[in-house]
Amino acid sequence: MGKEAVARAFLDIESALAVLDAEVGAAAGAGSDGSLEADPLRAVGDLCLDVLAGSRRVEANVAGLKARAAVTYADTVQAVEAPDAPVQAQEMAVRAEVACALTIGDRAAGALLSQAHMLTTVLPLTFSALQAGTISWQHARVMADEAATLDPAGAAAMEAHFLDPGALDPARGCPAGEMPASRFRHKARTWRERHHTESIEQRHAKGVLDRRVEYAPDQDGMAWLSAYLPADQAAAIWNRTTAIARGLQGPDEDRTLTQLRADVVATALLSSGNTGHGGEGLGTDDSPDGTAGVDPTGYGAGRVPSPRAQVLVTVPVFSLLGATDEPAMLDGYGPIPTSMARDLVANGADSFYRVLVDPRDGAPLEIGRTSYRLTKAMRQWLRLRDGKCPFPGCSNNSLDNEADHLLAWAKGGTTGVSNLGQPCPKHHRLRHSSAWEPTPATQDEPPGWMSPSGRPYKSEHQDWEPPHWPADLQPRGHPDFLHLGLSLGEDGLDSFLHALA
Repeated sequence: MGKEAVARAFLDIESALAVLDAEVGAAAGAGSDGSLEADPLRAVGDLCLDVLAGSRRVEANVAGLKARAAVTYADTVQAVEAPDAPVQAQEMAVRAEVACALTIGDRAAGALLSQAHMLTTVLPLTFSALQAGTISWQHARVMADEAATLDPAGAAAMEAHFLDPGALDPARGCPAGEMPASRFRHKARTWRERHHTESIEQRHAKGVLDRRVEYAPDQDGMAWLSAYLPADQAAAIWNRTTAIARGLQGPDEDRTLTQLRADVVATALLSSGNTGHGGEGLGTDDSPDGTAGVDPTGYGAGRVPSPRAQVLVTVPVFSLLGATDEPAMLDGYGPIPTSMARDLVANGADSFYRVLVDPRDGAPLEIGRTSYRLTKAMRQWLRLRDGKCPFPGCSNNSLDNEADHLLAWAKGGTTGVSNLGQPCPKHHRLRHSSAWEPTPATQDEPPGWMSPSGRPYKSEHQDWEPPHWPADLQPRGHPDFLHLGLSLGEDGLDSFLHALA
């Protein structure tokens, strides 16, 4: 027991790691000299993938151990200190000790202690999943960060949604621990925005007060310039910049789309910009996208066409009518205040598609569009259904995503949304230039991908939720029949929906 048992346990761990390392080395050598049976190189690959998957679990186990040890150490110090000892000095001493033991900075040690305390006291399901190796430390940090501003009931509901398969409304599609932590952060943030006890309108009003632009020097004569803005403004700037950059691409243009975006922004902000009103930079004229007169190349190209930046705004119908304050969804971002969505729907007809959802189950109800073509409608439906490229871990949600048959047309596949995906160009090429294959959904499994090694990986699903009903408009009887009060009659609702079509 005690320190000797700990020392022996770590020696055992180090011995086990040495065995694994030797296995990888031996497999590599055997594969290269052909001494393994059957397919030697495939056997080496399978062994290495097994080691990688096992390493992921062990790293999570170790992270859970570190979190528990850090919290227990802090509690022990607090217990032995005198009752009148200064709390701030005690916390500083604990942070310093943890930082030295792990050879990390004081700020990192403070963050570790805070997150570990959150996990061990407020988020038991998350901590158990971390100890079991089903989620990583990065996933656990996401949960702790997003739950930090929720009350205990909200935090419990959030981790139950993602980690308890028996929850009232469990997360759909790929489990939390099987998607990258960056994608899990997006899903956890979306859930938090929808279920926070304080309305998103109030929180957005506070956030607007913190808007700012930041500048940070970097290496090699470069620097970072970032802006903290309301989501609709940031999304509009990004999509408009992308649209202009995409329009400048061509056979004689050697700059990448990423480089063109940077040049468009720099030129728009720095040039005097011959706009119709003598303004400066991007977005100061009356064109749909504020780009008339802007020279995005910086080389005197003159006026450029005004591209249309297309964004999906998913609005619960009762929020659009003003009957509830439920958040809307901005494509590529997440939940936004209802007031912002109403403004986009009312004033963004040239740049935004209006998407209404059924008040019964959250299913898409109507997509506003300026022209009606089957292929365009199907593409918009795919964007709405998937939200992004369906390849595991990919977050590309641009208009460049390409419709693709899951079951090839030559093999009997149909051209319908149930047999279509929308991979980004990179993963579309991967599908057709390698043995990676998309797999359709079944009754028991969500859609996903099969790797060349024969291992299945699940695609991410959007977490659609039924919209909130106003208190005086609760459905009664059969769900296809609505019994509403005098303020929102069925005929009025039907007329409103058809007017937006």
